[in-house]
Amino acid sequence: MTATFAPSHWPLPAGALRGGSNILARALPLGGAWAWQWQLQRSADVGSRRLLALCVALGAAALVSALLPHPGGATLALGLAGLELAALGLARWLHVRHADDGDILTLVGRTLQVEQRRGTQVERVAFDADWLAVEPAAGQGSLVELSGQGRRVRVGRFLPPELRAAFARELRLLLRRATPPQSSSDTN
Repeated sequence: MTATFAPSHWPLPAGALRGGSNILARALPLGGAWAWQWQLQRSADVGSRRLLALCVALGAAALVSALLPHPGGATLALGLAGLELAALGLARWLHVRHADDGDILTLVGRTLQVEQRRGTQVERVAFDADWLAVEPAAGQGSLVELSGQGRRVRVGRFLPPELRAAFARELRLLLRRATPPQSSSDTN
């Protein structure tokens, strides 16, 4: 018996996973086979270029407003504009550093590969699908905990809480459907 067949602690949302449609997974061709991938990443409502344009516009406005009173002797305005530009630069740097934060799960054959990105840190863990448990970390709407072979990983930080149960159900379903690899004893 494998842990992937354990009963769910989350109720199934109406209409989810009917007719074989996937909510979050996408199929990727991988050589002669297929892989399933979930990209659970931060929502990028404001793109990098838009944020850069906004920072440049705000910085230019700050400099213009600081330079206008400068001929009259208001040198403090120039220092405050410099602080504002430094704050904008820091905000831009933080945005770029964490723009790719998230979890990428890839199911290839009977192996689930999990990659977690947080800033400049990248952690990778691989699980055997036959020994993988997919459960809520704390309760309904919580992060999804993957555990097996003495390892434990929580995923779904950037996934809306109302989609976490559907994601876990979809992952379990595709883990069950994954075909086991052919062994040399099967060909004799």
